Amino acid sequence: MKLRSLFALAALVSLFSLPLAAYDGWLTDLDAGKARAAAENKQLVVEFTGSTWCPPCKALHAEVLTSAEFAAWAKDKVLVKLDYPTSKERTPEKIAANPELAKLMRLKEQYAIPGFPTLFVFDAHGKELGKAVGYGKGSGPAAYLAKLAVK
Repeated sequence: MKLRSLFALAALVSLFSLPLAAYDGWLTDLDAGKARAAAENKQLVVEFTGSTWCPPCKALHAEVLTSAEFAAWAKDKVLVKLDYPTSKERTPEKIAANPELAKLMRLKEQYAIPGFPTLFVFDAHGKELGKAVGYGKGSGPAAYLAKLAVK
């Protein structure tokens, strides 16, 4: 009986951890993501986020990026998360003193990020296929993934 209970508990834990696995495996270096997407001939998904301070980013993470629907959609894609600090932590002095932050800020400018969160989908060669800006709490995975529909 104890073995059966242990097996049931293990099954339950794996069931509830499945959506959480969707956010595992994200790269944090865009160049590495581009290289992997090209080498593996996969689409590249790039998230520009403020995961610790941005309410829509937090909602997107909780409601979409950790969902089973997103995991299924993203399973054959290369994922890159570019996480930005608060505006107080992005002063010109701090950017000048931190090469990684300076690189993030250049990417924000290069991709003309209007706000957080912003997600792009690119083909393996860097051509933009889809883009979604912002997230409305409660929208859910289906509506959000429809925004990212490949052109």
